[in-house]
Amino acid sequence: MNRMKDRSISLTDLASNFLEIEPDLTAKEAMDEANRCLYCYDAPCITACPTSINIPSFIKKIASGNVKGSAKVIMDANPVGASCARVCPTEELCEGACVLNDASQPIMIGNLQRHATNWAIHNNAQLFKAGAKNGKSVAIIGGGPAGLSAARELARLGFDVTIFEAKEKAGGLDTHGIVSFRLPQRVSMWEVEQVESLGVTIRPNTMVGRDIDPEEIMAQYDAVVLAVGMASVPPIGIKGEAAKGVYDAIELVESTKTPPMDTHLIGKKVVIIGAGNTAIDAATCSVRLGAADVKMLYRRTEAEMTAYEFEYEFAKQEGVEFRWLTSPVSVLADEDGAVKGVECIRMELGAADESGRRRPVPIEGSEFVMEADAVVRAIGQTRYVSLIESFGLTHRWGTVKVDLTTFQTSNPKVYAAGDVIFGDGQGDAMVVTAAEQGKQTAYSIYEQLVGSGMAQTS
Repeated sequence: MNRMKDRSISLTDLASNFLEIEPDLTAKEAMDEANRCLYCYDAPCITACPTSINIPSFIKKIASGNVKGSAKVIMDANPVGASCARVCPTEELCEGACVLNDASQPIMIGNLQRHATNWAIHNNAQLFKAGAKNGKSVAIIGGGPAGLSAARELARLGFDVTIFEAKEKAGGLDTHGIVSFRLPQRVSMWEVEQVESLGVTIRPNTMVGRDIDPEEIMAQYDAVVLAVGMASVPPIGIKGEAAKGVYDAIELVESTKTPPMDTHLIGKKVVIIGAGNTAIDAATCSVRLGAADVKMLYRRTEAEMTAYEFEYEFAKQEGVEFRWLTSPVSVLADEDGAVKGVECIRMELGAADESGRRRPVPIEGSEFVMEADAVVRAIGQTRYVSLIESFGLTHRWGTVKVDLTTFQTSNPKVYAAGDVIFGDGQGDAMVVTAAEQGKQTAYSIYEQLVGSGMAQTS
């Protein structure tokens, strides 16, 4: 549905616009789909999953009516498996590897994963229990996917675990930064509750470096996991971006995660600057907040955009317009200091830069003005450099250097996982990858502090 065709959105509509868009499978639909699976012995879907979920096993349990067992298989491998069922690019991962792609349609692995984890959520199922205490303690800085995954596994291995979370609620990106109509907050909060139920202490509204010193944490705990993710969207660096009506994409998305909905974009013309997944979320949020016109500007071409294909297709269906090879020059404001337009310049692709992508080059004399009432910055995110340096860790532009086998940093007592290590050749920025790194970090800490031979988790 192209929501921008209806310019008369009511206040009541705004809340309904953010309800989950993907319908749940019925019990019969899930059973029928599960029975299509070939239950491959050497299943390529398992290999394609960063957390190595035993996909044939969880699907077979659905087919046999053991939905709780199915959820346990999923969550055992992926502590944020309910969220990942909704946000993973399954067409590139598990479903993309399904052997049925060549014969018919791949198994709807993501939807079946949602079905099983939904059952666990609706039935408030407690799937795991804490391990026998081993006398060691771990501090985790950041309660997002990587931090939660590390905490869950460490608790199952007998550690005393404390998560220091800067926000009021844990869950990181899943709780605050992914649009509700794709990932409702209740899903990520159930995953947080699963972790807390194992005895993990979560200290919300506690920012390391402000509310507690890094030195204090280093002294009190046997190991530290840095899982702080990314920070705010940086300034674009163009004239006029301090005008009223210029927003941070992360803050815009987060503002829609809890009611009441803001009405400031109803009927407005919105320009999004950027073309990653966060930019897509900002664009589709703007549509569902009642914007009359939403355009995305990207200085490269469609081929270079970093957003997932399914996100891009969804944005187009929502009526978002894409302007390729277009770069903002300045934000124009009226006499009251409010946004009234964006001055742009057309680009062309030149030689490749350090990333291997062709560098966009301005076309002289191609400037033009695009009308706008609001501008959203979505050009990536900054990193918590001062926090990283307060622990004395080696990093490159905020990407913490780790041993990718142990996830130890330059300080052997400090480990790191998730967005804080993504980039500069260290993995892909996906929720599922962060979850896997959190797990592996927990196992590494166990080997380092307790001894060889992994304890049996339950």
